[in-house]
Amino acid sequence: MAKAKFRMVHTSFWNDPHVSEEMTVEDKYFFLYLLTNEHTTQIGIYGITKKQMAFELGYSAETVNALIYRFEDHHKLIKYNPETREIAIKNWGKYNLNRGGKPVMDCVRSELKQVKDQSLIEYVAEKIENASLKALYDTYHDTSTIRGQEEEEEEEEEEKEEKEEKEEAPASATPQQVATDHYNPYQFYQMNGFGVLSSITQHKIDAWIEDLTEEMIVYAMQIAIENNKVSWSYTEAILKGWAQRNIKTIDAAEAQQAQFKAQQSQKQGNRSFGIQRTENVPDWYGQHKAEQQQPQPVSNQPIDFEAERARILQKLNPEGA
Repeated sequence: MAKAKFRMVHTSFWNDPHVSEEMTVEDKYFFLYLLTNEHTTQIGIYGITKKQMAFELGYSAETVNALIYRFEDHHKLIKYNPETREIAIKNWGKYNLNRGGKPVMDCVRSELKQVKDQSLIEYVAEKIENASLKALYDTYHDTSTIRGQEEEEEEEEEEKEEKEEKEEAPASATPQQVATDHYNPYQFYQMNGFGVLSSITQHKIDAWIEDLTEEMIVYAMQIAIENNKVSWSYTEAILKGWAQRNIKTIDAAEAQQAQFKAQQSQKQGNRSFGIQRTENVPDWYGQHKAEQQQPQPVSNQPIDFEAERARILQKLNPEGA
């Protein structure tokens, strides 16, 4: 049997002016979910994907994106890292980290080691009132900052090596190959004329990364550039088309795009040369139609009804004639 978890929600939650006056019913429901769902940890920082939130809340991915944006930019109560898929609750320490002691300290220390985005530790530490626990957060953040600096130096060295490799790459390398190897969707968006990357667009890109891949999103933006439609709405239309056709890999996307270009070229060629569809009609059918269209001879002589009657009776009863 799994060990039960308990999370504290103070009764003053409902009397807080920010909650009672600024939050909608949907906001309150979402906030209580963030405070009490099964993914929460002792430290107020935990990993969770937007798909998990949508499934557990019964919301669409678009609604979850909008709520996260609202809680980050308007309420300023959370931080969400779409790359590490970690969320931090700003006031977590105020209500859930009041008591110290060795068991709590050991648990907090263990969970702090699992945090990928170290900046979230400092974000939560600001509201911790327990001195010993706040010191642990601060100490761990200071240690992780040193480690972070070392990682940054390693990343700079890797970027330098990548730059050298790029300069030494053969001239035959296509722009598409270079772009998909060296840009992520966020960088590509901002470096290729799509405009300033807003929080809403960033959340949309996050959602598409979970459904497809970063490489496919970059490729969709490349197609938009090729068609002189440098906009996110056009790019997203391409992504939706792939999703509807269950295209999940870059190879399948490139094959579909090649097929589309071939069809467009064929249509353009037909229009340029005035080609129209014709049907081969057999000679006998043409002759039969011509005969049917010929006018039938019409007699202008008056009809002798008595003579016609006698002729018909003769045919019916030749012996009695």
